[in-house]
Amino acid sequence: MIRTDALDRLPVRTAVPALERALDDRGVAVLCAPPGTGKTTLVPLVLAGLTGGGPARRVVVAEPRRIAARAAARRMAWLLGERAGGRVGFTVRGERLVGPGTVVEVVTTGVLLQRLQRDQELAGVDAVIIDECHERHLDADTVAAFLLDVREALRPDLRLVAASATTDAQGWARLLGDAPVVEASGVSHPVETVWAPPPAPVRPPHGMRVDPALLAHVAATVRRALAERDGDVLCFLPGAGEIGRVAGLLAGVAAEVLQVHGRAPAAVQDAVLAGSSEGRRVVLATSVAESSLTVPGVRVVVDSGLAREPRTDHARGLGALTTVRASRAAGRQRAGRAGREAPGTVYRCWTQAEDGRLAPFPSPEIRVADLTAFALQAACWGDPDASGLALLDPPPAGAMGAAREVLTAVGAVDADGRVTGRGVRMSRLGLHPRLARALLDGAPEVGGRRAAEVVALLSEEPPREYGDDLAAALRTARRGGDGYAARWRQEVRRLSSFVADAGGGSGPDDAAAGLVAALAFPERVARARGEGAFLMVSGTGAETGEGSGLRGAPWLAVAVADRPAHAASARVRLAAVIDEDTARAAAGRLLRNGEEVGWADGDVVARRVERLGAVELSVRPLKAPAPEAVRGALVEGLRREGLGLLRWTRDSEQLRERLAFLHRELGAPWPDVADGALLDRTEQWLEPELSRARRRLDLGRIDAGQALRRLLPWATGEAARLDELAPERIEVPSGSRVRVEYGGAQPVLAVKLQEMFGLTESPRLAGVPVLVHLLSPAGRPAAVTADLASFWRDGYRAVRAELRGRYPRHPWPEDPTTMAATRFTTSRLRREQGQQG
Repeated sequence: MIRTDALDRLPVRTAVPALERALDDRGVAVLCAPPGTGKTTLVPLVLAGLTGGGPARRVVVAEPRRIAARAAARRMAWLLGERAGGRVGFTVRGERLVGPGTVVEVVTTGVLLQRLQRDQELAGVDAVIIDECHERHLDADTVAAFLLDVREALRPDLRLVAASATTDAQGWARLLGDAPVVEASGVSHPVETVWAPPPAPVRPPHGMRVDPALLAHVAATVRRALAERDGDVLCFLPGAGEIGRVAGLLAGVAAEVLQVHGRAPAAVQDAVLAGSSEGRRVVLATSVAESSLTVPGVRVVVDSGLAREPRTDHARGLGALTTVRASRAAGRQRAGRAGREAPGTVYRCWTQAEDGRLAPFPSPEIRVADLTAFALQAACWGDPDASGLALLDPPPAGAMGAAREVLTAVGAVDADGRVTGRGVRMSRLGLHPRLARALLDGAPEVGGRRAAEVVALLSEEPPREYGDDLAAALRTARRGGDGYAARWRQEVRRLSSFVADAGGGSGPDDAAAGLVAALAFPERVARARGEGAFLMVSGTGAETGEGSGLRGAPWLAVAVADRPAHAASARVRLAAVIDEDTARAAAGRLLRNGEEVGWADGDVVARRVERLGAVELSVRPLKAPAPEAVRGALVEGLRREGLGLLRWTRDSEQLRERLAFLHRELGAPWPDVADGALLDRTEQWLEPELSRARRRLDLGRIDAGQALRRLLPWATGEAARLDELAPERIEVPSGSRVRVEYGGAQPVLAVKLQEMFGLTESPRLAGVPVLVHLLSPAGRPAAVTADLASFWRDGYRAVRAELRGRYPRHPWPEDPTTMAATRFTTSRLRREQGQQG
């Protein structure tokens, strides 16, 4: 019997006529309705003609999560006075409850994607509702793009509704061709905000890790909420692991503690959604309870402030979730759960100042997630680069390029990006393409059933208590009675239906686990290098934990590893023992055999190497390496260790400084002699000596100064002016020829003061005044000037007064401009003048 009273109380009912008119006129619409208004439950029933007396239609509702799909179907069936599986049913991965009379089917977006790939027309379906589209899950974006293609090319009669729990629906309206936006008002009550940050700083989330101190604070805040407020408490946590730990910390509270997440048993989910009239409840939930589910009885929300968003999991090379700070939009959605039925309270486990710094909305998955599975879906759809798909955000080019590389490597697409027959089969497995490859290629080797068992372990990482040995985890799952083992067995049954179980099934579990893991992650095949340390073929180091049974293995197929912040090597979390033959078979595309000539350990190294990625399998010396390869290794050595490997005399160093000065002051044709410029022009100044060299010692025999002279502008004749423009030495008034230093900003001439008597203007080189360091008779600095005339006029008097008493044997005339320059003492100068007279 239809529960009319319950249907009539749903606020979205007032918006249904406008929605029906929009669909009649345009065939598309955006429905905006806050959580709890009935958009997920009433609208599908009305569109199917099950309430309100409209025409009969078959409706598919796409939900982002399995738990939401099951809950929505059961709620709609309850409103009709039925059980799920009658006129309302659901299909999620591994579970299907529909019957011949089903007209409303709730599915996950992943299931709908698979259905569209098999039947683009969606034969027999009259309308599709994409629910919770504001969450911007990648599957939902992809489904919408495919459905718009279907409407345009095959099914203009197909009705399409994008349902959102927020009012920011304009983007979806534009995407659907300026579709009408229908808004429904919700019933909400005031919610008081209590800021409840931890008493001491906590570490920010990293990967899947959450600081235990924060979880302890969340549990304490739940206890505080129970003491300060009435009603049930809904606590938001990022994942099932955190939910389990907080549940443990709440042992003994005067309330029933329930856990809601995608892995929770259906009976627990049903109990949470049904409500309870006996005692208080604490419901620990992931973000699934933000908008997809309604939890009755809640008056208080405790928000940890964390969420899980998809990223590329570099630990496994798969798309996975990582812990992030929840957005402000998510915070509003969560807080609103406390005011659904009466005034409520939200306890936020962060400060009000932090709240203003949070991201306004969650990141669209297409911008941040691993796109390998998406790229395969697009290729199967006939649009390999997704350029023709109607998407709110285009996929990042870098992520699509990385996805294409993986798909090519596993044989899912050809060199042009077009899907292969193998790729089509892989797309229908409901697995990441890496795991699909492991299942298809592993089944003939180890048997379909065992390949399915290992892939099921890899698709949902087993609990840490299962250990780090993949084969041992396989045996634990087989005999396990926990929730993970139950889900694992269900997935094994599903995957086994795709592959034959003929042949290859008689070997040991360890070998089977190792081969399948290596096929999924060939770049993380790793060879031991001693004391629990390994080198993966990707070039990344890896280490097993103390006491791990994997430490003595010669080779590992690493399934899961993470690299802590500032750590040099990754930590192995899950791996299987393999041998070299398995490594070669699984990572064969990374196998290379060839000559390698390079610079290593300070000299040229030439060898013939067989390598698997970064792992050297065999090495032999190469007796006659190609001269060009040797030359390249020598240049590499010069780049690494510098031009000091050549022979530099004092004269050659000064020549380089002179040329640098002229290049800086005059430019071309004087050459740039900086390290980078010289290394880029080795063929112009280091030949033929460089091509004759074979090792480091030969570089030390090359006269750098003689080589540099090859760069002088001989062709223009300017080379002849080198000694004019930047001479090695300058003749000073005393007749001495003094070396000029060119290493600074301007040329420097260090000369005894008496040798400059009579010179009234500073010398200039290439138009630049020489900086004169005037020295005492003992060779110590007395003054520095680039303007001798000014010095003789203003500075000399003070220097004369200070030094004449210290050096009385040397001339100190009052007017140095009229005095003849000399290198000698006063007495010797007189003797020489007397002899001349």
